[in-house]
Amino acid sequence: MNQPFFTYEADGQALIVHLPEELDHHKCSGLKYETDLILSENYIKRIVFDFSNTRFMDSSGIGILLNRYKQMALSGGIVTIYGVTPRTLRILKMGGILKLMKLYDSKEAAVTG
Repeated sequence: MNQPFFTYEADGQALIVHLPEELDHHKCSGLKYETDLILSENYIKRIVFDFSNTRFMDSSGIGILLNRYKQMALSGGIVTIYGVTPRTLRILKMGGILKLMKLYDSKEAAVTG
């Protein structure tokens, strides 16, 4: 049986997305589809990306983060991130993500902001 790449958690109007160890092109297409579905069926004002298990991310990962940021900005919502490892932090900095999204140390802080 296949394990899901992503797990999701609801916390009020926040959607917490627990990312896999590798966030690549193959997995990002599933993430886009699944989050589109969740956002269309629920009133979400904040998406929180949990990077605590992520060790690798390519440009597709940057792309999906930018896509979710744009989608949430259009609806008045926000996107935050937490649990970033040093390696992933470098990728997020190079991609300019930290200029758009706030980085938190814990899930609780990322949800409440």
